[in-house]
Amino acid sequence: MPVPTYPLRGPRRTVSWLAATALSAALLVTGPATTSAVGADASGPGRSATADTPVRANQLGYLPDGPKRATVVTASAAPLTWQLRNAAGAVVASGTTTVRGTDTASRDATHLADFSSYSGTGSGFTLVVDGRSSHPFAIGTGLYRALRSDAMSFFHQQRSGIAIEASLAGAGYGRPAGHLGVAPNKGDTSVPCQAGVCDYRRDVRGGWYDAGDHGKYVVNGGLSAWLMVNAYERAGRAGTAGALGDSTLRIPERGNGVPDVLDEARWELDFLMRMQVPADKPRAGMAFHKIHDAAWTALPTRPEQDGQQRELHRPSTAATLNLAATAAQCARVYAPYDAAFAARCLDSARRAWTAARANPGLIAPDSDGTGGGAYGDATVSDEFYWAAAELYATTGEAAYRDAVTTSPWHTSTNALTAFGFGWADTAALGRLTLATVPTGLTASDTARIRASVTAAADGHLATMAGQGYAVPLPASGYVWGSNGQVANNAVVLAVAYDLTGGQRYRAGAIETLDYLLGRNALDLSYVTGYGERSSQNQHHRFWAHQADPSLPRPPAGSLAGGPNAGLQDPVAQERLPGCAPAACYIDDIGSYSTNEVAVNWNAPLVWLAAFAAEPSTRGRTGPAGG
Repeated sequence: MPVPTYPLRGPRRTVSWLAATALSAALLVTGPATTSAVGADASGPGRSATADTPVRANQLGYLPDGPKRATVVTASAAPLTWQLRNAAGAVVASGTTTVRGTDTASRDATHLADFSSYSGTGSGFTLVVDGRSSHPFAIGTGLYRALRSDAMSFFHQQRSGIAIEASLAGAGYGRPAGHLGVAPNKGDTSVPCQAGVCDYRRDVRGGWYDAGDHGKYVVNGGLSAWLMVNAYERAGRAGTAGALGDSTLRIPERGNGVPDVLDEARWELDFLMRMQVPADKPRAGMAFHKIHDAAWTALPTRPEQDGQQRELHRPSTAATLNLAATAAQCARVYAPYDAAFAARCLDSARRAWTAARANPGLIAPDSDGTGGGAYGDATVSDEFYWAAAELYATTGEAAYRDAVTTSPWHTSTNALTAFGFGWADTAALGRLTLATVPTGLTASDTARIRASVTAAADGHLATMAGQGYAVPLPASGYVWGSNGQVANNAVVLAVAYDLTGGQRYRAGAIETLDYLLGRNALDLSYVTGYGERSSQNQHHRFWAHQADPSLPRPPAGSLAGGPNAGLQDPVAQERLPGCAPAACYIDDIGSYSTNEVAVNWNAPLVWLAAFAAEPSTRGRTGPAGG
């Protein structure tokens, strides 16, 4: 079947992946599919009649000084009375809803209930409208601390090449190391190239498994590592880096004097640099695009049980520039903690930049999708801009400054769009770095860059204001990984807050979490373990309880990909025909196009949860050094 064209250059996977994984899904031995599509109150096409409520709230809860709003699905043409009740059932606040009309993305008739003026705290609150109650939620200052930790733990548990200890990951989540050459693995310690790509082998152990499969991809892993490191760099400017410091995560490296979030990102950064072509080989300095199995593994398959041959795929300009950008960022942020590692990162970044300039047209094809995602990307001018921005921010050197200022992306209005950034659209990352990290750019240029970030944030706020569920994503943006795009756009909102101190930007970023945690067309928290109704059956080869009851469900803090109007898997096609874009999701392990997990979706969740866990900083006027 043809792959639709989307604003972000198409879905994460390609046709051959769809066909292969469809076969795996067809071979699953499972019970009846579990749907999280919602019921009679909003019984649009493709939804199952399961227990539900028309009062849609953030099922985790609300911050005392943040927005507190819920969406009510009702056809009433007149405002309705709402009541906020505490755990004892007493009414602590009340008001009337605002009629919003039909929400385009969900096709739901909606009202808005706004209880932001209530400043009490506690747990077990419910919002009652027209005799129907929301799921319970809390109001408190520490709500997002656990989510910050769990969302980061996702990455530890996705690590390749290391045993995952149950004492750190939790009961049921321990497993032996995967892909270290211990039978039946053929390992990642000595991996050959695909035929015709190279005549040698590479040790490319480590890194994170990208998603629900065992592939490792430079462009997606690099974006994810960048977001993790950027979260720490941003926290340093905000004066809250201690919350992300040493011994704050459940990882083996805790207690080593290095912030844990940087330890976790280093697991991926080390892998990314192992993917660089050695100095004595053709195309030295380039980065292999990806490594994965020669053929698709069945679902479920634990990593240490994967017997497939692993292969390196041809270097690409996009992967090389992704390495240059993330390694340059690494050199800047890791320098206070490990000068030798920072120097190694900068050397890798410089070599990658030089190699990409010498090989600007090595394009990763969409056709290379057997055994792993293709991650094809025919446009690399945005990666050149991102890499130049990171190298300039780190070194201050004129050559990189000139590459920044002569790039068409430097003044383009398309660097920050309504659809957000992603592994194939990286110009926004360069723009965010130049807006927040002090450089030698002129004051007027810096002001223009920062203004472009706030303008993009204003656009997201306008989009949210026009919707029934306040999502910073257009109705046409419900594509593969839409939840990741929502979270990415929330990052832009949060950066605008850092730049200006404008509380509307903080409120917008925080309110985005409402959508991910239950205030949506499905009345479902897309984050496992958070909320009374949360995703439980994400597509994954080890967290595969629905396929094999002896295996665990995804751990708490795992973000599902989210609604995808393309319906690009057999389960979605069978169960969701005619669905409204924002309702094209089903909590079934076979629905890989709506319900997979991926590092590039959990990474912005980490960033956003870390931001939400901070106290509000009122009156902030700009970034440190700005």
